[in-house]
Amino acid sequence: MTALAHERPKTMSEAQPDFLNGPDLDEVLWQAWKAMELPEGYRAEIIEGAIEVSPTGRVSHAQIANRLRRALDKFLDGSEYACHQDTNVVHKRRGWIPDAFVAPEDLEPYADEDGVGVNAKVLQLVVEVVSPGNRNQDRDRVKKRREYARAGIPVYVLIDDHDGQGAVTLFTGPRPDKADWEDIHRVPYGTEVTIPEGPAKGFVIGEAITGPRRD
Repeated sequence: MTALAHERPKTMSEAQPDFLNGPDLDEVLWQAWKAMELPEGYRAEIIEGAIEVSPTGRVSHAQIANRLRRALDKFLDGSEYACHQDTNVVHKRRGWIPDAFVAPEDLEPYADEDGVGVNAKVLQLVVEVVSPGNRNQDRDRVKKRREYARAGIPVYVLIDDHDGQGAVTLFTGPRPDKADWEDIHRVPYGTEVTIPEGPAKGFVIGEAITGPRRD
């Protein structure tokens, strides 16, 4: 007579489904983001645990971003820093494409391990120009505000045509553990705001960059 062996059933803690042993969600999103091929005129970012696809900015958006980049490059001329655009910024399996940022002119030594972007730790200042639409506004005003604080970027500048008649908000003193900022200074279009620290210290954002107050 053959004896039958009876095994003790595994408890829930012992029974690990196969998917729990696979890559975590951040890694899955990272690999999917790297493999994405988007139509011209669109870009994808990993923001707070989700891939967000958005169209590139309108003409007014591009004008502000380009005026800012040219002015910052002129201000930074002769230093080791420059203003960059259309470049992936990477932090802990997150990937962002800011409208502009200040970092060393030569980004090659600061590429992330996969070579898809620059490590956020070398950014000294980051800028977003808000596009119309609730989703776009929420992304720049709320989600990226938190993400840039988590990354410890020293200065975040938000240029917002859709805040009243237009406003520039300056965030400084990032608190990565709180995903927030120590100091927040908002001024309406028509009032100048000055970058208080870093390589762009003393750089002024005014009507020459934002344009006049919006109707």
